Amino acid sequence: MKRAVQGVLAATACAVAVAIPGWAYATPSEGISGVTWVDIEVLPGLLPFVPDGVHAVAREITIEPGGSTGWHYHDGPVLGIVRAGTLTHPEGDCEPVTFETGDFINEPSGPDHLHVGRNLGTEPVILDVVYLVPIGSPLFEDVPAPACD
Repeated sequence: MKRAVQGVLAATACAVAVAIPGWAYATPSEGISGVTWVDIEVLPGLLPFVPDGVHAVAREITIEPGGSTGWHYHDGPVLGIVRAGTLTHPEGDCEPVTFETGDFINEPSGPDHLHVGRNLGTEPVILDVVYLVPIGSPLFEDVPAPACD
């Protein structure tokens, strides 16, 4: 009986993984690490220029040679600076865009702006990044790679 229940649970888990688009097929990150410097919530109404509030997170992100963030998008804008290395950053059209040390990165929000960050070089890429996402939203939403990738 116990083995039958385990079989049903395993089959159900496989069916759910196939039935939920983007979940089972999201592109995983690899060779990436981060250190959070600041993680705060600005509550709605606290500042006049942020009427809905915002979850603000400042991080240092390191992408090792050959590493990737995986395909994703953000629910709010993300601003960053490349502190070291060269970041290859194609968007949904898969056209490579490169950011060199000292370059500013502005990632607009929403699923229309899916992208991946890759380190195709031989030295680590180090990014200083600020996420400005709605309160209660994750920092990023994983998505499957577009057909062009």
